Amino acid sequence: MTVLVASDLDRTLIYSRDAAEVDALDGLLCVETYQDAPLSYLSEKAAAGLAALVERTEFVPVTTRTREQYKRINLPIPPRRYAICANGGHLLVNGVPDPRWHRAVRQRLAAGSADLAEVSEWLAKTADPQWTLKHREAEDLFCYLVVDRTAMPSSYVDEMIGWCDPRGWEVSVQGRKVYAVPRDLTKSGAVAEVAGRMEADTVLAAGDSLLDAELLAAADAAVRPGHGELADSNWSAPRVQALTERGIAGGEEAVVEWLLAAADHRVSSAGLGYAL
Repeated sequence: MTVLVASDLDRTLIYSRDAAEVDALDGLLCVETYQDAPLSYLSEKAAAGLAALVERTEFVPVTTRTREQYKRINLPIPPRRYAICANGGHLLVNGVPDPRWHRAVRQRLAAGSADLAEVSEWLAKTADPQWTLKHREAEDLFCYLVVDRTAMPSSYVDEMIGWCDPRGWEVSVQGRKVYAVPRDLTKSGAVAEVAGRMEADTVLAAGDSLLDAELLAAADAAVRPGHGELADSNWSAPRVQALTERGIAGGEEAVVEWLLAAADHRVSSAGLGYAL
């Protein structure tokens, strides 16, 4: 039986120091450096659970990060056959982007949403420099702002949603980043493609943000930690387990306890002739 585990990375599996919600870095492994400084961490407990998970399942990292940002991460596991970047815009096969998949994504976006240039221009015009630190376009697919959350008016996100929604774009706020992403640019679409190629019997998923919602809802079973946009909005869906642990402890509970137990249960159940 082939079990595919599709897991979001930032604030689900790996954490910045602030997102980890811990007093000290004892027991944490640095898995990403940027400009010669440590940036992201994985707990030793989660690392052990992840090692067990990749032995028993087909583990696929799924991230909104660009390919360049994804390459900075060094998880303590063998390189993955498949990885999904740019919120589903790029499918990496043994580290190499699949051009056929990317062309299909481009065609779908062109038919279903406003152009990136239009959305990016609106952000540039409306984002106040007093609280906007950076304005970026990612992989020529979507855009985002890096902001000072304490100075940014909460009404701006509502305004952004109201403008983006009729143009086929979604808005997600994750830490200091405010994303605008085409609605048809989805993690679940790329995971479905990988599941088909692997002939997976079951798809399990984990994530914490609104950009993970469709991934979790499409999986056979899924989990979210007790922090992030989904927890803050009390988002729920059939077959999605909502956990209470926050920060890196939530990542441990989601990866080590829930995903590993769910994968083991499905494999053992299949051996008995029925599925969970």
